[in-house]
Amino acid sequence: MSNERLSKDSLNTLSSLEADGKTFHYYSLPKAADSLGDLSRLPFSLKVLLENLLRNEDGTTVERGHIDAMVQWLKDRHSETEIQFRPARVLMQDFTGVPGVVDLAAMREAVKSAGKDPAMINPLSPVDLVIDHSVMVDRFGDASSFKDNVTIEMERNQERYEFLRWGQQAFDNFRVVPPGTGICHQVNLEYLGKTVWQKEQDGKTIAYPDTLVGTDSHTTMINGLGILGWGVGGIEAEAAMLGQPVSMLIPEVVGFKISGKLREGITATDLVLTVTEMLRKKGVVGKFVEFYGDGLKDMPVADRATIANMAPEYGATCGFFPVDEQTIKYMSLTGREEEQLALVEAYAKAQGLWREPGHEPVYTDTLELDMGDVEASLAGPKRPQDRVALKNMKASFELLMETAEGSADESREANLESEGGQTAVGVDDSYKHHASQPLEMNGEKSRLDPGAVVIAAITSCTNTSNPSVMMAAGLIAQKAVAKGLRTKPWVKTSLAPGSKVVTDYLRVGGFQDDLDKLGFNLVGYGCTTCIGNSGPLPDAVEKAIDDGNLTVASVLSGNRNFEGRVHPLVKTNWLASPPLVVAYALAGNVRLDLLKEPLGTDSDGSPVYLKDLWPSQQEIAEAVEKVKTDMFHKEYAEVFDGDATWKSIKVPESKVYEWSDKSTYIQHPPFFQGLKEEPDAIEDIRDANILALLGDSVTTDHISPAGSFKADSPAGKYLQEHGVQPKDFNSYGSRRGNHEVMMRGTFANVRIRNEMLDDVEGGFTKFVPTGEQMAIYDAAMKYQEQGTPLVVIAGKEYGTGSSRDWAAKGTRLLGVRAVVAESYERIHRSNLIGMGVMPLQFPEGTDRKSLKLTGEETISIEGLSGDIKPGQTLTMTVTYKDGSTETCDLKSRIDTANEAVYYQHGGILHYVVREMLKSA
Repeated sequence: MSNERLSKDSLNTLSSLEADGKTFHYYSLPKAADSLGDLSRLPFSLKVLLENLLRNEDGTTVERGHIDAMVQWLKDRHSETEIQFRPARVLMQDFTGVPGVVDLAAMREAVKSAGKDPAMINPLSPVDLVIDHSVMVDRFGDASSFKDNVTIEMERNQERYEFLRWGQQAFDNFRVVPPGTGICHQVNLEYLGKTVWQKEQDGKTIAYPDTLVGTDSHTTMINGLGILGWGVGGIEAEAAMLGQPVSMLIPEVVGFKISGKLREGITATDLVLTVTEMLRKKGVVGKFVEFYGDGLKDMPVADRATIANMAPEYGATCGFFPVDEQTIKYMSLTGREEEQLALVEAYAKAQGLWREPGHEPVYTDTLELDMGDVEASLAGPKRPQDRVALKNMKASFELLMETAEGSADESREANLESEGGQTAVGVDDSYKHHASQPLEMNGEKSRLDPGAVVIAAITSCTNTSNPSVMMAAGLIAQKAVAKGLRTKPWVKTSLAPGSKVVTDYLRVGGFQDDLDKLGFNLVGYGCTTCIGNSGPLPDAVEKAIDDGNLTVASVLSGNRNFEGRVHPLVKTNWLASPPLVVAYALAGNVRLDLLKEPLGTDSDGSPVYLKDLWPSQQEIAEAVEKVKTDMFHKEYAEVFDGDATWKSIKVPESKVYEWSDKSTYIQHPPFFQGLKEEPDAIEDIRDANILALLGDSVTTDHISPAGSFKADSPAGKYLQEHGVQPKDFNSYGSRRGNHEVMMRGTFANVRIRNEMLDDVEGGFTKFVPTGEQMAIYDAAMKYQEQGTPLVVIAGKEYGTGSSRDWAAKGTRLLGVRAVVAESYERIHRSNLIGMGVMPLQFPEGTDRKSLKLTGEETISIEGLSGDIKPGQTLTMTVTYKDGSTETCDLKSRIDTANEAVYYQHGGILHYVVREMLKSA
């Protein structure tokens, strides 16, 4: 990177500062203000973007006009100006990282085929890939669970890990954190993040804000450390690592003022669920959220990170916290070097990036929360923003059952909607059930009732990065064990922290033994239940759920609870703090009112209530004091090394990957095969069939599920044809390096509902020419044989959820040329363009219902064959079965000029390869 040219710096802002006896150069915001006017009240997050523009001013991608637009933002509080953002680094996890490296390998193949040096395809900025998404909870509840799960993980993912080891040696600027180490966002928070980055340039050491994009939507967790970053699709991240700037409109920034303090007994999880609910109601999709106010003074970074982590759940691009004393305190605790701490403080203060008491920037809009108003909460049953107060949990679940069976009146149903229970795909869900079922486990007879907690998982970086809630869980376990309480036999318990440091402090605190006694043994260091890697339930429990068609529950300390995600048999999933996860494991059912009914009885037969176990803030604070810096030093000293099994993986030392036809994990994708120097002209869409007609809030999980799949699914059939037994299928997420599996898994979530079919769940459609019902993949292949283009029609919030590039890649490979929806989630919209699929939006007042679409119509779209411009209007003609037609305007959701170029090239990576070949 040292050969990079310095910025044109038309405002003459290059300055220097001293930190810990060393001189650093930087592009000074105060100096820019000498020419531009007062910038002190620009939101902190936009100051970071402004510095990025000053530092990268080159007269082409960044011009003086872009810098002026940031100043104009202060007056208008919004902007239509598109800017080019260059993040300092890229963060990946293995589910998105494997297909990313597969794409890089395929691009090298394309460059080699064009007779050029394949090594030109190489990350230009640092990339860290953390393997955290592959470990599953196959074993639980005993001392060997962790060791067994890691062994199974290594066996199951041998091919993928060989491939990542190849990538580690084949590419520069590319580091891999091996399995069994931690979750990417927690490793980023505790170790990788620097808050201020530095590099050598023209003989000078340039200091600048640490910024990143990540291939996971919860990349925003790092915002808690004053680091601007957010999730993008794997496609956009690959382009960023290859030197393409991230194209974006200068965002609106919503200020969230925090005041007061949390009351006794209230956790950071309760706070984040409240913030998520408030911001979802406010509407912050596509906007930055920035936290301010004097309530931040005593808010530790661990709490900030919990709030920042859930930015995708509240819909924001990021949830930013400025740098202050708490930042330095956390960096010191986690073992960052003294020189780094000195640089962060000196740089932040010199740049006006340090939070001062009483300072209030200018925001597009604001809202406020007194933390004293936060109450104990969960969120569910299937959306993270649907908060339910703990005191209302029993009534909420009972109401859920009643409304499903049609006995609740309208006012109670409206009440339910405010507490949760809206369907994720716009169709009423069935919670109908029979009576409780007999259950025998380990020789113990009981009954499994509706509302039974069958999964209780302390999981996810959202909460396991926060010592206060983890110690609280340990304290509850300690008190429960002392009173002789036991976890109910039907509960599958697990503890999967995002960092080995958690294990160290739970042991030092004396809590791990008690957690073990309640079944919360360590099962792995990875995402596990939060991403659907909950593993199988005990056979007896699965049978009881099936026999009784029971509506049961999971309680997890994660950030996502979409239907079908946690476990296919578990219809209601509740997000909760780690101490509440332990409490519900003891209670065994969400139909208990934990504030009034006992969790169980002690050794003397006396009832034990939640209040008897819940720790005081003082007890938690004393436990948190046991978290020490040497724990972080110890665990991160060898973070890239891995265990003996990882080190023993043999890797070919080639620059071009040697693809194997026999692999069912890694295959050469077709995206760049036969790539021409210039893209073909785009044609209008004529007489397309509708592949799927979908409702509201279709998630990327619905479009491209990450979890397990059945033997009779298209993906299952493909693997069996290639010699893989169902027990070895692994998950969709683990097979993202094989496009053959992934295109068969597109729109294959067991809970998706295609409105072309009556009352059918799962990835099916009607093949219109014959009227047959079949798997969406099978129909798409038949349409491809006939040369028929395809479209997908959907409702509001299409593509919410994880930044899952296969949701766009699979859509493209199925032959879908356009998606027409009422609104889009930010990342998925961008990903569709990145794969050459046109995202189109219905005008206000028009939708699939007003057009009376059944899916049997044909669709033509005009306006694609000319110049593609951001936000242009196109015309859709619907031809009905009886031959009648209707036309309506559609808005192109290509929002920026760069996106228009990418779309014309068939995708962003196609554009990057062509540009590289031209310059070679």
